[in-house]
Amino acid sequence: MISREKHDRMANAIRFLSMDAVEKANSGHPGLPMGAADIATVLFTRYLSFDPKNPAWPNRDRFVLSAGHGSMLLYSLLYLTGYDDITIDEIKNFRQLGSRTAGHPEYGHAAGIETTTGPLGQGIANSVGMAIAERKLREEFGSELMGHYTYVLAGDGCLMEGVSQEAIALAGHLKLNKLIVFWDDNNISIDGPISLANSTDQHARFRACKWHTIAVNGHDPEAIAAAIEEAQKSDKPTMIACKTVIGFGAPNKAGTHKVHGSPLGAEEIAATRKALGWEAEAFTVPSDVLDAWRIAGLRSAKARKEWEERLEAAEAEKKAHFIRRFSGELEGSLASAISAYKQKLAETKPSPATRKASEDALEVINGVLAETIGGSADLTGSNNTKTSQTHSITPDDFSGRYIHYGVREHGMAAAMNGMALHGGLIPYSGGFLIFSDYCRPSIRLAALMGIRVIHVLTHDSIGLGEDGPTHQPVEHMAALRAIPNLLMFRPADATETAECWQLALENRKRPSGLALTRQNLMAVRTEYEEQNLCARGAYDLISASDAQVTIFATGSEVEIAVKACQTLTAKGIATRVVSVPCFELFAEQSEDYQQAIIGTSPVKIAVEAGIRQGWDHFIGNDGIFIGMSSFGASGPYKDLYKHFGITPEVVVASAEAKLS
Repeated sequence: MISREKHDRMANAIRFLSMDAVEKANSGHPGLPMGAADIATVLFTRYLSFDPKNPAWPNRDRFVLSAGHGSMLLYSLLYLTGYDDITIDEIKNFRQLGSRTAGHPEYGHAAGIETTTGPLGQGIANSVGMAIAERKLREEFGSELMGHYTYVLAGDGCLMEGVSQEAIALAGHLKLNKLIVFWDDNNISIDGPISLANSTDQHARFRACKWHTIAVNGHDPEAIAAAIEEAQKSDKPTMIACKTVIGFGAPNKAGTHKVHGSPLGAEEIAATRKALGWEAEAFTVPSDVLDAWRIAGLRSAKARKEWEERLEAAEAEKKAHFIRRFSGELEGSLASAISAYKQKLAETKPSPATRKASEDALEVINGVLAETIGGSADLTGSNNTKTSQTHSITPDDFSGRYIHYGVREHGMAAAMNGMALHGGLIPYSGGFLIFSDYCRPSIRLAALMGIRVIHVLTHDSIGLGEDGPTHQPVEHMAALRAIPNLLMFRPADATETAECWQLALENRKRPSGLALTRQNLMAVRTEYEEQNLCARGAYDLISASDAQVTIFATGSEVEIAVKACQTLTAKGIATRVVSVPCFELFAEQSEDYQQAIIGTSPVKIAVEAGIRQGWDHFIGNDGIFIGMSSFGASGPYKDLYKHFGITPEVVVASAEAKLS
């Protein structure tokens, strides 16, 4: 038990480090750290199981600062509890170029930052994925190796964002009872009082989503402690509403929006020091207070060592499996399984839609990798993301490997990020390519964090046909290709689909998207090739020395390119076909390789049932693009391709016209 006086001094260390750092940077958000310091102090000194000297311990409790603008709360905690990455100099360099203490917490910048937050609602949605991962791995490996809590600090902004509703509804449905959310209920947003824009009864909202809710004074440590203990006993996820004063302790600005996103100013900081009895200079924590925090940081070392002993004593295969899974390494047998599957495809030459080819590839992959966990946003039968190995997860049975996310694309994508961040699982899920718009903020953050999540994005063009332009993506490949560090694959047939899946799995520090067709496609790779040709992003599918015409294409349009090539060749016009399954990987090849693939043909044509943006790298400003420059239309897909002029005949005519 920590005395109230000691608690207050420890909480004030957070407050003054935060306000001093924001003041020095002349930028930041002091209000949340000052208001939520009591919550954080109780959690980190009494309940959170973590070890600053072994921060990647798989069974640690996760703490997610969903209200990422209050980043100095987290940085202060990491410094005070003894994480090596966050020194007092890092605190002093808050928000400065090259520091670990970025404006919003960034995963990978420092140990103890579990996810990148800042876009509101993302953290709480990530935490649902972390809690799913804990529950799934506990089912698989037993509670002796996996059994931790996921704690979240969320603000009013997080709860107003739409993604939070998707997240809390899914968490309540799945009965994720080891998920505990602190709502920093301070009634203030940037514009002013929350009442300006919102009058939601949050308790009723969470209870309607099958959560347990508790309300406490967020400045009463014993009330906070009692709430945590009550939450830990619940059979539901819990939301603890902590009524706080934003900017607590600031005599003139506390409780107002003025303390939300601006430095307090020297005069107000001096007044706050006086009001809270804090005599230490800026960036100085009294030795007794720092000692108390460092002792709190050592609190779980014994539990961590006991866990390591349990892992060491586990059955050899189980232990090896656990360690491999959390290292992120793939089973060594995956490559040979993919190779054998490619040999079979070369022999049988199937012509399925690539969404079906993806399902067939997943049947092989899921048979080798136990860590894959699939799902779909209520489109399982369309995305083909469920295989014989992936039985459905239910609220009362987590032994399966497939999540029914419901119509919650944004929440699904954010939860996948949380699963990948947690470790031990490789999440993939399905949706329509058009609805990547709903996933985009989470996909972007996955790319920013450098984590392995895989999005199966089917119905990838006007080729989906009758559903019409509301469902036909024309700009989406270009838009997704614009995200740095995201691999976007558009395979042309079953063999390319298998290769693209292999690449998505092997890229541990990049998210991937696979754009897949609804319509059947002919096999364009008819000979077995041990090498993964898609790994170079673009390659010669049909070679021709001194080609007069080079046709570049992706996905369903490679078939069109092949047919056009056959016609042009029959007419005596030397023609190459280059398949371009991944722009990003091609851009990373050597300059010599890129120049060789682009070639010197006087006529360069690109064919893709999307917009031109991005293709000029291959064909130049004066190249011919055959694709879309408008939205699509409703009708049978073959009629649409003719209507929009994306056919072999148009390719041939365009080439001949350019040559004449």
